[in-house]
Amino acid sequence: MSDLPRKAVTRTAKLAALPLGFAGRATWGLGKRIGGRSAELVARELQQRTAEQLFKVLGELKGGAMKFGQALSVFESALPEEVAGPYRAALTKLQDAAPPMPTRTVHAVLEEGLGAEWRELFLEFEDKPAAAASIGQVHRAVWHDGREVAVKVQYPGAGEALLSDLTQLSRFARLLGPLVPGMDIKPLIAEMRDRVSEELDYALEAEAQRIHAEEFADDPDVVVPAVVHRAEQILVTEWMDGVPLAEVIADGTEAQRDRAGQLLARFLFSGPARTGLLHADPHPGNFRLLPGADEDEGPEGWRLGVLDFGTVDRLPGGLPETIGTCLRMAVTGEAETVYELLCAEGFVKESVALDPDAVLEYLLPIIEPAEAEAFAFSRGWMRTQAARIADPRSPAHQLGKRLNLPPSYLLIHRVTLSTIGVLCQLNATVRLRDELAEWLPGFEEPDPA
Repeated sequence: MSDLPRKAVTRTAKLAALPLGFAGRATWGLGKRIGGRSAELVARELQQRTAEQLFKVLGELKGGAMKFGQALSVFESALPEEVAGPYRAALTKLQDAAPPMPTRTVHAVLEEGLGAEWRELFLEFEDKPAAAASIGQVHRAVWHDGREVAVKVQYPGAGEALLSDLTQLSRFARLLGPLVPGMDIKPLIAEMRDRVSEELDYALEAEAQRIHAEEFADDPDVVVPAVVHRAEQILVTEWMDGVPLAEVIADGTEAQRDRAGQLLARFLFSGPARTGLLHADPHPGNFRLLPGADEDEGPEGWRLGVLDFGTVDRLPGGLPETIGTCLRMAVTGEAETVYELLCAEGFVKESVALDPDAVLEYLLPIIEPAEAEAFAFSRGWMRTQAARIADPRSPAHQLGKRLNLPPSYLLIHRVTLSTIGVLCQLNATVRLRDELAEWLPGFEEPDPA
Protein backbone atom coordinates (compact mmCIF):
# COMPACT_ATOMS: atom_id res chain seq x y z
CA MET A 1 0.00 0.00 0.00
CA SER A 2 1.64 3.23 -1.12
CA ASP A 3 -0.56 5.74 0.69
CA LEU A 4 -0.83 6.14 4.46
CA PRO A 5 -3.50 3.60 5.47
CA ARG A 6 -6.09 5.91 7.03
CA LYS A 7 -9.09 3.73 7.76
CA ALA A 8 -8.94 2.86 11.43
CA VAL A 9 -10.25 -0.63 10.77
CA THR A 10 -7.41 -1.36 8.30
CA ARG A 11 -4.66 -0.06 10.58
CA THR A 12 -6.13 -1.75 13.66
CA ALA A 13 -6.44 -5.06 11.82
CA LYS A 14 -2.76 -4.98 10.80
CA LEU A 15 -1.61 -4.19 14.34
CA ALA A 16 -4.09 -6.55 15.98
CA ALA A 17 -2.66 -9.38 13.87
CA LEU A 18 0.73 -8.97 15.55
CA PRO A 19 -0.17 -10.52 18.93
CA LEU A 20 -1.83 -13.43 17.13
CA GLY A 21 1.39 -13.97 15.21
CA PHE A 22 3.39 -13.77 18.44
CA ALA A 23 1.09 -16.34 20.05
CA GLY A 24 1.46 -18.64 17.03
CA ARG A 25 5.23 -18.45 17.28
CA ALA A 26 5.07 -19.22 21.01
CA THR A 27 3.19 -22.42 20.17
CA TRP A 28 5.81 -23.16 17.50
CA GLY A 29 8.50 -22.60 20.13
CA LEU A 30 6.82 -24.99 22.55
CA GLY A 31 6.84 -27.65 19.83
CA LYS A 32 10.57 -27.08 19.27
CA ARG A 33 11.19 -27.43 23.03
CA ILE A 34 9.26 -30.70 23.14
CA GLY A 35 11.38 -31.80 20.18
CA GLY A 36 14.52 -31.33 22.26
CA ARG A 37 15.76 -27.86 21.26
CA SER A 38 17.36 -25.80 24.06
CA ALA A 39 15.29 -23.08 25.69
CA GLU A 40 17.90 -20.39 24.89
CA LEU A 41 18.08 -21.32 21.21
CA VAL A 42 14.30 -21.42 20.84
CA ALA A 43 13.96 -18.08 22.63
CA ARG A 44 16.38 -16.47 20.20
CA GLU A 45 14.61 -17.89 17.18
CA LEU A 46 11.30 -16.61 18.56
CA GLN A 47 12.84 -13.18 19.15
CA GLN A 48 14.13 -13.06 15.59
CA ARG A 49 10.82 -14.11 14.02
CA THR A 50 8.92 -11.63 16.21
CA ALA A 51 11.17 -8.77 15.15
CA GLU A 52 10.90 -9.65 11.46
CA GLN A 53 7.09 -9.53 11.56
CA LEU A 54 6.97 -6.45 13.78
CA PHE A 55 9.19 -4.30 11.57
CA LYS A 56 7.47 -5.43 8.39
CA VAL A 57 4.11 -4.22 9.73
CA LEU A 58 5.54 -1.04 11.26
CA GLY A 59 7.21 -0.05 8.00
CA GLU A 60 3.98 -0.49 6.05
CA LEU A 61 1.88 1.54 8.46
CA LYS A 62 4.10 4.58 9.08
CA GLY A 63 2.33 6.82 11.60
CA GLY A 64 2.73 5.97 15.27
CA ALA A 65 3.69 2.41 14.46
CA MET A 66 6.72 3.53 12.50
CA LYS A 67 7.56 6.16 15.13
CA PHE A 68 7.63 3.41 17.74
CA GLY A 69 9.77 1.27 15.44
CA GLN A 70 12.30 4.06 15.03
CA ALA A 71 12.54 4.54 18.80
CA LEU A 72 12.91 0.81 19.31
CA SER A 73 15.51 0.41 16.58
CA VAL A 74 18.19 2.41 18.40
CA PHE A 75 18.23 -0.34 21.05
CA GLU A 76 19.03 -3.16 18.62
CA SER A 77 22.59 -3.20 19.99
CA ALA A 78 21.12 -4.69 23.20
CA LEU A 79 20.05 -7.83 21.32
CA PRO A 80 22.21 -10.94 20.96
CA GLU A 81 24.30 -10.70 17.77
CA GLU A 82 22.81 -13.90 16.35
CA VAL A 83 19.39 -12.27 16.59
CA ALA A 84 20.29 -8.68 15.71
CA GLY A 85 22.39 -9.52 12.66
CA PRO A 86 19.73 -10.87 10.28
CA TYR A 87 17.32 -7.99 10.67
CA ARG A 88 19.71 -5.08 11.32
CA ALA A 89 19.27 -4.01 7.70
CA ALA A 90 15.48 -3.88 8.20
CA LEU A 91 15.90 -1.73 11.31
CA THR A 92 18.21 0.68 9.51
CA LYS A 93 15.81 0.94 6.60
CA LEU A 94 12.96 1.71 8.98
CA GLN A 95 14.96 4.57 10.49
CA ASP A 96 15.19 6.38 7.18
CA ALA A 97 12.59 5.16 4.71
CA ALA A 98 8.99 4.07 4.16
CA PRO A 99 6.67 3.55 1.16
CA PRO A 100 5.91 7.00 -0.35
CA MET A 101 2.46 8.57 -0.58
CA PRO A 102 1.13 9.16 -4.12
CA THR A 103 2.27 12.26 -6.01
CA ARG A 104 -1.32 13.51 -6.31
CA THR A 105 -1.61 13.52 -2.51
CA VAL A 106 1.65 15.45 -2.14
CA HIS A 107 0.49 18.04 -4.68
CA ALA A 108 -2.86 18.40 -2.90
CA VAL A 109 -1.14 19.13 0.44
CA LEU A 110 1.19 21.64 -1.23
CA GLU A 111 -1.71 23.40 -2.94
CA GLU A 112 -3.68 23.61 0.29
CA GLY A 113 -0.71 24.95 2.27
CA LEU A 114 1.05 27.14 -0.29
CA GLY A 115 -1.77 28.09 -2.66
CA ALA A 116 -2.80 27.08 -6.18
CA GLU A 117 0.36 28.64 -7.63
CA TRP A 118 2.68 26.72 -5.30
CA ARG A 119 4.98 25.69 -8.16
CA GLU A 120 6.01 29.33 -8.61
CA LEU A 121 7.73 29.19 -5.23
CA PHE A 122 10.15 26.59 -6.60
CA LEU A 123 12.56 26.62 -9.51
CA GLU A 124 12.57 22.80 -9.29
CA PHE A 125 10.57 20.26 -7.31
CA GLU A 126 11.24 16.50 -7.28
CA ASP A 127 8.03 14.48 -7.00
CA LYS A 128 9.93 11.39 -5.89
CA PRO A 129 10.56 11.72 -2.13
CA ALA A 130 14.14 11.80 -0.92
CA ALA A 131 13.19 10.35 2.47
CA ALA A 132 10.11 9.27 4.42
CA ALA A 133 9.49 9.30 8.13
CA SER A 134 6.71 8.62 10.62
CA ILE A 135 4.43 11.61 9.96
CA GLY A 136 5.72 13.06 6.71
CA GLN A 137 8.05 12.69 3.77
CA VAL A 138 10.79 14.91 2.39
CA HIS A 139 11.15 16.15 -1.20
CA ARG A 140 14.23 17.78 -2.67
CA ALA A 141 13.62 21.10 -4.43
CA VAL A 142 15.14 24.44 -5.41
CA TRP A 143 13.55 27.51 -3.77
CA HIS A 144 12.74 30.53 -5.92
CA ASP A 145 15.91 32.30 -4.69
CA GLY A 146 18.12 29.44 -5.90
CA ARG A 147 18.69 27.69 -2.58
CA GLU A 148 18.47 23.89 -2.50
CA VAL A 149 15.79 22.98 0.01
CA ALA A 150 14.14 20.04 1.74
CA VAL A 151 10.33 20.19 1.65
CA LYS A 152 8.73 18.17 4.44
CA VAL A 153 5.09 17.30 3.63
CA GLN A 154 2.89 15.88 6.40
CA TYR A 155 0.79 12.83 5.61
CA PRO A 156 -2.95 13.67 5.53
CA GLY A 157 -4.55 12.07 8.59
CA ALA A 158 -1.16 11.62 10.29
CA GLY A 159 -2.45 12.74 13.70
CA GLU A 160 -5.34 10.31 13.70
CA ALA A 161 -3.04 7.51 12.54
CA LEU A 162 -0.43 8.30 15.20
CA LEU A 163 -2.92 8.16 18.06
CA SER A 164 -4.64 5.05 16.71
CA ASP A 165 -1.36 3.17 16.27
CA LEU A 166 0.08 4.08 19.66
CA THR A 167 -3.18 3.22 21.44
CA GLN A 168 -3.24 -0.16 19.73
CA LEU A 169 0.46 -0.81 20.38
CA SER A 170 0.08 -0.01 24.08
CA ARG A 171 -2.50 -2.80 24.39
CA PHE A 172 0.09 -5.45 23.74
CA ALA A 173 3.27 -3.67 24.90
CA ARG A 174 4.02 -6.59 27.22
CA LEU A 175 4.40 -8.92 24.23
CA LEU A 176 7.01 -6.60 22.69
CA GLY A 177 9.12 -6.50 25.85
CA PRO A 178 11.45 -9.39 24.92
CA LEU A 179 12.64 -7.45 21.85
CA VAL A 180 14.61 -5.05 24.06
CA PRO A 181 15.75 -6.77 27.28
CA GLY A 182 15.52 -4.60 30.39
CA MET A 183 13.29 -1.93 28.87
CA ASP A 184 9.69 -1.30 29.84
CA ILE A 185 7.94 -0.64 26.52
CA LYS A 186 4.66 0.73 27.87
CA PRO A 187 6.00 4.06 29.27
CA LEU A 188 7.86 4.61 25.99
CA ILE A 189 4.61 4.32 24.03
CA ALA A 190 2.71 6.46 26.56
CA GLU A 191 5.30 9.22 26.37
CA MET A 192 5.16 9.19 22.55
CA ARG A 193 1.39 9.46 22.69
CA ASP A 194 1.64 12.50 24.97
CA ARG A 195 3.84 14.26 22.40
CA VAL A 196 1.72 13.64 19.31
CA SER A 197 0.25 17.15 19.19
CA GLU A 198 3.70 18.74 19.45
CA GLU A 199 5.17 16.62 16.68
CA LEU A 200 2.29 17.39 14.33
CA ASP A 201 2.74 21.13 14.88
CA TYR A 202 5.22 22.31 12.25
CA ALA A 203 5.17 25.81 13.79
CA LEU A 204 6.75 24.41 16.97
CA GLU A 205 9.23 22.36 14.95
CA ALA A 206 10.19 25.35 12.80
CA GLU A 207 10.80 27.48 15.90
CA ALA A 208 12.95 24.79 17.56
CA GLN A 209 14.99 24.34 14.37
CA ARG A 210 15.36 28.11 13.89
CA ILE A 211 16.72 28.50 17.45
CA HIS A 212 19.25 25.70 16.86
CA ALA A 213 20.24 26.97 13.41
CA GLU A 214 20.96 30.45 14.78
CA GLU A 215 22.90 29.17 17.80
CA PHE A 216 25.03 26.73 15.75
CA ALA A 217 25.39 29.00 12.69
CA ASP A 218 29.17 29.42 13.07
CA ASP A 219 29.86 26.23 14.99
CA PRO A 220 32.91 24.25 13.76
CA ASP A 221 31.36 20.89 14.71
CA VAL A 222 27.58 21.01 14.22
CA VAL A 223 25.40 22.08 11.26
CA VAL A 224 21.64 22.74 11.50
CA PRO A 225 19.80 23.69 8.26
CA ALA A 226 18.03 27.06 8.35
CA VAL A 227 14.23 27.27 8.12
CA VAL A 228 13.13 28.80 4.80
CA HIS A 229 9.31 28.69 4.94
CA ARG A 230 6.48 27.08 6.90
CA ALA A 231 2.80 26.34 6.34
CA GLU A 232 0.41 24.20 8.39
CA GLN A 233 1.45 20.82 6.96
CA ILE A 234 4.61 21.92 5.15
CA LEU A 235 8.11 22.79 6.39
CA VAL A 236 10.79 24.06 4.00
CA THR A 237 14.40 24.06 5.21
CA GLU A 238 17.80 24.33 3.56
CA TRP A 239 18.96 21.07 2.00
CA MET A 240 21.82 19.22 3.67
CA ASP A 241 23.97 16.56 2.02
CA GLY A 242 26.32 14.29 3.92
CA VAL A 243 26.75 10.65 4.84
CA PRO A 244 23.71 9.30 6.76
CA LEU A 245 24.70 8.04 10.19
CA ALA A 246 23.21 4.64 9.29
CA GLU A 247 25.88 4.34 6.55
CA VAL A 248 28.62 5.32 8.99
CA ILE A 249 27.35 2.58 11.33
CA ALA A 250 27.36 0.02 8.49
CA ASP A 251 30.50 0.94 6.55
CA GLY A 252 32.34 3.82 8.26
CA THR A 253 36.01 3.68 9.19
CA GLU A 254 37.00 3.58 12.83
CA ALA A 255 38.01 7.26 12.66
CA GLN A 256 34.67 8.24 11.11
CA ARG A 257 32.69 6.29 13.71
CA ASP A 258 34.68 7.80 16.58
CA ARG A 259 34.23 11.31 15.17
CA ALA A 260 30.48 10.80 14.67
CA GLY A 261 30.13 9.47 18.22
CA GLN A 262 32.06 12.35 19.75
CA LEU A 263 30.02 14.95 17.87
CA LEU A 264 26.72 13.23 18.68
CA ALA A 265 27.56 13.34 22.40
CA ARG A 266 28.73 16.96 22.06
CA PHE A 267 25.54 18.09 20.34
CA LEU A 268 23.12 16.32 22.66
CA PHE A 269 24.80 17.62 25.84
CA SER A 270 25.63 21.12 24.57
CA GLY A 271 22.22 21.74 22.97
CA PRO A 272 20.25 22.27 26.22
CA ALA A 273 22.97 24.55 27.63
CA ARG A 274 23.10 26.65 24.44
CA THR A 275 19.45 26.69 23.33
CA GLY A 276 17.34 25.62 26.31
CA LEU A 277 16.09 22.72 24.16
CA LEU A 278 16.99 19.01 24.09
CA HIS A 279 16.79 17.29 20.69
CA ALA A 280 14.71 14.32 21.80
CA ASP A 281 14.73 12.03 18.75
CA PRO A 282 18.32 10.75 18.48
CA HIS A 283 17.93 7.92 16.00
CA PRO A 284 20.50 7.59 13.16
CA GLY A 285 18.07 8.78 10.45
CA ASN A 286 18.24 12.29 11.95
CA PHE A 287 21.99 12.78 11.60
CA ARG A 288 24.54 13.18 8.81
CA LEU A 289 28.34 13.27 8.81
CA LEU A 290 29.58 16.16 6.65
CA PRO A 291 33.13 16.09 5.23
CA GLY A 292 35.21 19.15 6.08
CA ALA A 293 36.34 21.69 3.47
CA ASP A 294 39.95 20.49 3.80
CA GLU A 295 40.18 16.88 2.58
CA ASP A 296 43.68 16.50 4.08
CA GLU A 297 42.23 17.14 7.54
CA GLY A 298 40.49 13.74 7.54
CA PRO A 299 37.59 12.74 9.84
CA GLU A 300 38.77 15.18 12.54
CA GLY A 301 37.48 17.98 10.33
CA TRP A 302 34.09 16.37 9.69
CA ARG A 303 30.96 17.95 11.15
CA LEU A 304 27.65 16.55 12.38
CA GLY A 305 24.50 17.57 10.50
CA VAL A 306 21.30 17.47 12.56
CA LEU A 307 17.77 17.09 11.19
CA ASP A 308 14.20 16.86 12.53
CA PHE A 309 13.34 19.01 15.53
CA GLY A 310 9.76 17.74 15.82
CA THR A 311 10.38 16.31 19.29
CA VAL A 312 12.24 18.49 21.79
CA ASP A 313 12.28 18.80 25.56
CA ARG A 314 12.11 22.39 26.79
CA LEU A 315 14.81 22.94 29.42
CA PRO A 316 15.19 26.72 29.91
CA GLY A 317 17.97 26.24 32.46
CA GLY A 318 19.69 23.46 30.54
CA LEU A 319 19.89 19.91 31.86
CA PRO A 320 19.02 19.68 35.59
CA GLU A 321 22.07 20.27 37.81
CA THR A 322 21.01 17.30 39.95
CA ILE A 323 21.95 14.95 37.10
CA GLY A 324 25.48 16.33 36.91
CA THR A 325 25.93 16.37 40.68
CA CYS A 326 24.65 12.77 41.03
CA LEU A 327 26.89 11.56 38.22
CA ARG A 328 29.98 13.32 39.64
CA MET A 329 29.40 11.75 43.06
CA ALA A 330 28.59 8.37 41.53
CA VAL A 331 31.91 8.40 39.69
CA THR A 332 33.73 9.03 42.97
CA GLY A 333 31.71 6.30 44.73
CA GLU A 334 29.70 8.52 47.13
CA ALA A 335 26.79 6.09 47.29
CA GLU A 336 25.03 7.59 50.33
CA THR A 337 25.00 11.13 48.89
CA VAL A 338 23.81 9.91 45.49
CA TYR A 339 21.01 7.96 47.16
CA GLU A 340 19.92 11.03 49.17
CA LEU A 341 19.81 13.17 46.02
CA LEU A 342 17.80 10.54 44.14
CA CYS A 343 15.32 10.33 47.02
CA ALA A 344 14.97 14.12 47.08
CA GLU A 345 14.26 14.21 43.32
CA GLY A 346 11.62 11.45 43.55
CA PHE A 347 13.58 8.60 41.94
CA VAL A 348 13.00 6.63 45.14
CA LYS A 349 9.53 6.84 46.66
CA GLU A 350 9.19 7.58 50.39
CA SER A 351 7.67 4.16 51.01
CA VAL A 352 10.71 2.39 49.52
CA ALA A 353 14.10 1.76 51.15
CA LEU A 354 17.03 0.65 48.98
CA ASP A 355 20.69 -0.18 49.53
CA PRO A 356 22.72 2.86 48.31
CA ASP A 357 25.59 0.66 47.09
CA ALA A 358 23.15 -1.49 45.08
CA VAL A 359 21.69 1.66 43.51
CA LEU A 360 25.18 2.78 42.51
CA GLU A 361 25.85 -0.61 40.90
CA TYR A 362 22.54 -0.38 39.02
CA LEU A 363 23.71 2.92 37.48
CA LEU A 364 26.87 1.35 35.98
CA PRO A 365 25.79 1.81 32.31
CA ILE A 366 25.87 5.57 32.85
CA ILE A 367 28.77 5.72 35.33
CA GLU A 368 31.30 3.65 33.35
CA PRO A 369 31.38 5.89 30.25
CA ALA A 370 31.57 9.00 32.46
CA GLU A 371 34.53 7.91 34.57
CA ALA A 372 36.82 6.81 31.71
CA GLU A 373 39.04 9.26 29.85
CA ALA A 374 37.81 7.64 26.62
CA PHE A 375 35.14 4.93 26.60
CA ALA A 376 34.72 2.28 23.89
CA PHE A 377 30.98 1.86 23.34
CA SER A 378 30.13 -1.49 21.76
CA ARG A 379 27.25 -3.82 21.11
CA GLY A 380 28.89 -6.40 23.38
CA TRP A 381 29.00 -3.95 26.30
CA MET A 382 25.39 -2.91 25.66
CA ARG A 383 24.23 -6.55 25.56
CA THR A 384 26.00 -7.27 28.84
CA GLN A 385 24.32 -4.32 30.55
CA ALA A 386 20.91 -5.16 29.09
CA ALA A 387 21.19 -8.81 30.15
CA ARG A 388 22.19 -7.80 33.69
CA ILE A 389 19.11 -5.61 34.09
CA ALA A 390 16.74 -7.90 32.16
CA ASP A 391 17.38 -11.11 34.08
CA PRO A 392 14.46 -11.43 36.57
CA ARG A 393 16.76 -13.35 38.92
CA SER A 394 19.37 -10.57 39.11
CA PRO A 395 19.50 -8.04 41.98
CA ALA A 396 19.71 -5.25 39.39
CA HIS A 397 16.39 -6.32 37.85
CA GLN A 398 14.69 -6.46 41.23
CA LEU A 399 16.07 -3.06 42.23
CA GLY A 400 15.07 -1.48 38.90
CA LYS A 401 11.44 -2.43 39.48
CA ARG A 402 11.46 -0.45 42.74
CA LEU A 403 12.94 2.75 41.33
CA ASN A 404 10.67 5.55 40.12
CA LEU A 405 11.15 7.83 37.11
CA PRO A 406 9.72 11.33 37.73
CA PRO A 407 7.78 12.66 34.71
CA SER A 408 10.15 15.63 34.29
CA TYR A 409 13.05 13.22 33.72
CA LEU A 410 11.24 10.81 31.38
CA LEU A 411 12.34 12.35 28.09
CA ILE A 412 15.88 13.05 29.34
CA HIS A 413 16.15 9.39 30.37
CA ARG A 414 14.92 8.13 26.99
CA VAL A 415 17.29 10.43 25.07
CA THR A 416 20.23 9.32 27.23
CA LEU A 417 19.49 5.61 26.67
CA SER A 418 18.86 6.16 22.96
CA THR A 419 22.14 8.05 22.57
CA ILE A 420 24.04 5.27 24.34
CA GLY A 421 22.32 2.82 21.96
CA VAL A 422 23.48 4.77 18.89
CA LEU A 423 27.03 5.12 20.25
CA CYS A 424 27.08 1.32 20.69
CA GLN A 425 25.83 0.84 17.11
CA LEU A 426 28.69 3.09 15.98
CA ASN A 427 31.21 1.11 18.07
CA ALA A 428 32.62 4.54 18.82
CA THR A 429 35.34 5.42 21.31
CA VAL A 430 34.17 8.69 22.86
CA ARG A 431 35.69 11.13 25.34
CA LEU A 432 32.32 11.48 27.06
CA ARG A 433 33.80 12.86 30.25
CA ASP A 434 35.10 15.90 28.31
CA GLU A 435 31.60 16.71 27.03
CA LEU A 436 30.03 16.25 30.46
CA ALA A 437 32.62 18.51 32.08
CA GLU A 438 32.00 21.19 29.44
CA TRP A 439 28.20 21.11 29.23
CA LEU A 440 26.53 19.23 32.11
CA PRO A 441 25.77 21.51 35.10
CA GLY A 442 27.03 20.08 38.38
CA PHE A 443 29.40 17.50 36.86
CA GLU A 444 32.54 19.54 37.59
CA GLU A 445 33.54 20.11 41.21
CA PRO A 446 32.33 23.58 42.26
CA ASP A 447 35.06 26.22 42.47
CA PRO A 448 35.65 26.81 46.21
CA ALA A 449 36.42 30.46 45.48
